[in-house]
Amino acid sequence: MNIKVGDKVRFLNTTGGGIVRSFKGKDQVLVEDEDGFDVPALIRECVVVGGENEMQVHSSNRPRIQPQPQVQPQAPKPQPKPEEVKVEETPEGERLNIYLAYLPLEPTKVMQQSGYEAYFVNDSNYYLFFNYMNRHNNSWISRYNGLIEPNTKIFMEEFGKEDLNDLERICVQLIAFKKDKPYSLKNSVSVELHLDTVKFYKQHCFMENDFFEEDALVYNLVRNDVPEKELLVSAAELKEAMLQKTYEDRRAPQTIVKKKSDGVVLEVDLHINELLDNTNGLSNADMLTYQLDKFHEILAKYADKKGQKIVFIHGKGDGVLRKAIEKELKTRYKQYYYQDASFREYGFGATMVTIK
Repeated sequence: MNIKVGDKVRFLNTTGGGIVRSFKGKDQVLVEDEDGFDVPALIRECVVVGGENEMQVHSSNRPRIQPQPQVQPQAPKPQPKPEEVKVEETPEGERLNIYLAYLPLEPTKVMQQSGYEAYFVNDSNYYLFFNYMNRHNNSWISRYNGLIEPNTKIFMEEFGKEDLNDLERICVQLIAFKKDKPYSLKNSVSVELHLDTVKFYKQHCFMENDFFEEDALVYNLVRNDVPEKELLVSAAELKEAMLQKTYEDRRAPQTIVKKKSDGVVLEVDLHINELLDNTNGLSNADMLTYQLDKFHEILAKYADKKGQKIVFIHGKGDGVLRKAIEKELKTRYKQYYYQDASFREYGFGATMVTIK
C-alpha cells in the first residue's frame, strides 16, 4: 500500500509515529508527531496504521529470516559392557611364576637379519599391572606397560638386531591382584636382568618351552613367588668350574635322574656333559644357567613329595656350581633341608636336599 499525505503511520525502527504532512524527495516523508513537530522519516521505515488497527508494512528490501528448527541433541546410546571372562584357576597358579620370552620372526634366519618378538608370560591366577623397561645411561625407558590377565601371555613389541644393545639391561616392575574375590597378598616386584644379547644370534639358545609352539628364549622373572636375582660370578670362577674333573675313575657314567635301589633317594648329575650331548657355541655362563635351570626343574617336579631326598652331583671342591646351588637353597628354598651328601660315595662333590 502506498503512503499518501494524511496517512497515520508508525515508525518501524523507533518508537512513535504521527500523520504524514508532506513528501521530502522521493524516499522521505515529513511526519507530524503528537507534539506538533514535523519529523523526517524514510518511507520504507514507516508502517501505515489501517482503519481496523491493522499494520501494513511498506515494501522493504530486507530478506525475511526463516526461523531455524531447533535440533534436540540425542543422548548417546549406552554401550554394552564387555563381558568379564571367567578366570580358570589352577592350584599351582596360586604362586606367581612370571617370564619374559623372545622369539625370532624367522627362526631359520637367526644368524642373519631376523627380527624378534617380545612377550610377557603370566603363569599364575593373578591379574598383573606391569611395566617393562630398558636402561638408558642412568635412567630407564618404558617399552611396554599395561594389565595382563591370569594364565595368559601378551605381545609387547617387535624389534631388530640393531636394538639389541638397548636390551642388555632390562627391568620389570609388577603388582599382583585378583578381582571380586579374596586372595593372598603378594609383594610388589621389581626385577632387573642382564640379557646376554649374544644368545639372540645362536639358534640352539632358542629352546622348546611350555608357552609357545615355537622355540623361544625364556627368562624367569618370578619363580614360585620369589623374584629372580642375578647370579654374579667372575669369568675366572666360571672357567675353573667348567674345567673340573667331573668323574672319578671308579664311577661309571650315570643318567640325569636315577632312582637308587631303595627307591627313596634320587640322583641328579648336573655335570654339563650329562645334560647336553653337544656344548659347542655355549659360553661358560650359558652352561651354568642351563645347570641351574635343571636344578630348579627337578625341585619343582618333586615339590609336593614330602620327605623325598635328592642328591645333586656338582663336582668336587668349592666350585661355582656348588656355590650357586647353595645360594639358591638359602634364598628360594629355605623350607628345604640340605647337607653334604655321603663323603664315602660322592666325596665333596654332591649336596643332598630333603623336600619338606
